[in-house]
Amino acid sequence: MLDRRRFLQQFAAVSAAGMTGLSNQAFASQENLIVDGPDRTLNLYNIHTGETVKSTFWSQGQFVDSEIEMLDILVRDFRANDVISMDRQLYQDLFVLQETLAPSQPMYIISGYRSPNTNAALRKAGGGVAKKSLHMQGRAMDIRIPGVSNADLHKAALALKSGGVGYYPNSGFIHLDTGRVRRWQGS
Repeated sequence: MLDRRRFLQQFAAVSAAGMTGLSNQAFASQENLIVDGPDRTLNLYNIHTGETVKSTFWSQGQFVDSEIEMLDILVRDFRANDVISMDRQLYQDLFVLQETLAPSQPMYIISGYRSPNTNAALRKAGGGVAKKSLHMQGRAMDIRIPGVSNADLHKAALALKSGGVGYYPNSGFIHLDTGRVRRWQGS
């Protein structure tokens, strides 16, 4: 795993190379954002890159842009090394799940942003990837939390009533997005 110092070094390198679509924009689900309360910190681990970030992305009643950018880099399309500004509601939802189920455990990111090319390649390989996946818009993540059953994570994600929730018991993850409220089960 990468420690915060090494991650910040990579963050600086990616920033210097130019990031795709990073901005202060919070997408259409902005009206659902939690707007008050104490600081919010996420502890995330990307299973594909080995990177980990513990980020206080919300402080003093607002998002902390530099911390959001670190999260966006962590959940980037690692195949293309492409970064997009993720829907901030996702980070709020992840925070609620983490605080509810396992505040001291890192949440594992299986898939965050996917570029259209990566999405097409995964779809062609037969991975059950949606043609118009919200991953390509920075509005979806696939997650799991070690020590928390996927059934419990699924139940907690449904209770958010924040967007789509897919349950993939055989693959060992939950899909969470900020699209319309819906549910499904995959393999």
